[in-house]
Amino acid sequence: MPSQPGALLRPDDGDALRQVLRQVHDSTGIPVLFGGQVENALLRLSQHIGLRTAGLRGLRVRAETGLGGQVLTTGRPAGVTDYRSARSITHDYDRPVLTEGIRSVVAVPVVVSGVVRAVLYGASRGPAPLGDRAADAVTDASRRLAAELVIRDEVDHRLRLLEAAQGGPVGGPQGVPLEELRQVHAELRRIAQQVPDGDLRGQLLDAAQRLARPPAADSAPGPRLAPRELDVLTQVALGCNNAEAGRRLSLLPETVKAYLRSAMRKLGATTRFEAVVAARRQGLLP
Repeated sequence: MPSQPGALLRPDDGDALRQVLRQVHDSTGIPVLFGGQVENALLRLSQHIGLRTAGLRGLRVRAETGLGGQVLTTGRPAGVTDYRSARSITHDYDRPVLTEGIRSVVAVPVVVSGVVRAVLYGASRGPAPLGDRAADAVTDASRRLAAELVIRDEVDHRLRLLEAAQGGPVGGPQGVPLEELRQVHAELRRIAQQVPDGDLRGQLLDAAQRLARPPAADSAPGPRLAPRELDVLTQVALGCNNAEAGRRLSLLPETVKAYLRSAMRKLGATTRFEAVVAARRQGLLP
């Protein structure tokens, strides 16, 4: 799950993991939260909230060992109410866990396309075990993280297809079939609207803009379209009607119509076709 060499836009996935742990902590008050990414069937605990000792920081967990290793192997959540006496897990990591004072703990896998990509833990030190609410919160966090990774994977996939088509790094349309370039541009803008991470969303929109042809050097500055106006115009440029554009962008047809009408007005166009031509002339669309 760490960024691959040569990755085009992907930020550190550990940041996303840290964010969901922080959200769980803020919403539930679970005293101890930690987790890590999986690489080569090995889980490394890299993110943590509420730890008092260093034993669990950076700990590497092997498949089938401990609670995390069990989750890594089965792909299903698991937990124990009293770690010290638990017989359902191996005790390979007793020293760091017990030194931390952990008693009740739940571990939840982050599963993407059937593969465990990370494991999230919630734990407490007191005699009262973690309740269903805490376990549900960690499970919800794992789903949010999985959804984020799916989006990042899709972005990487599409940009690498474009890179392969160009025979070099993304940066311009040379050598790329024009229709493919337009499809990738439209998909990047559509995916960007689903990304909760504002920084990543901005990077995706910047990448999409790099795929649009720049305006001529001697041309006057063009109109500024709102992001959703440009999203709609991008789909129209692919031949979509209002209903089709709405389905792709999760908008009502009437909303699509309103954005399109606004874009046409800004571009000085009287038809959908004229609006697309004007946007391409201004370097807003490839």
